[in-house]
Amino acid sequence: KSTTTGHLIYQCGGIDKRTIEKFEKEAAELGKGSFKYAWVLDKLKAERERGITIDIALWKFETPRYYVTVIDAPGHRDFIKNMITGTS
Repeated sequence: KSTTTGHLIYQCGGIDKRTIEKFEKEAAELGKGSFKYAWVLDKLKAERERGITIDIALWKFETPRYYVTVIDAPGHRDFIKNMITGTS
């Protein structure tokens, strides 16, 4: 979910190419090059190392027609409490 959401944010112009390239380089250094879009929302060191979302993340951007707010929530069962707390 984080990768798809991060890619959507990028495709809609919510984050610049240079930042994505930076994430790609950093992810590749950890052997997780395909996670570059997930890193738009997964900011915690543990999230990046484990490749899972631990805490919710909020990202706001605007397109020529819309104001968009994206919430990325954990899907792993160990972090359901974080998801419920963060989205309520």
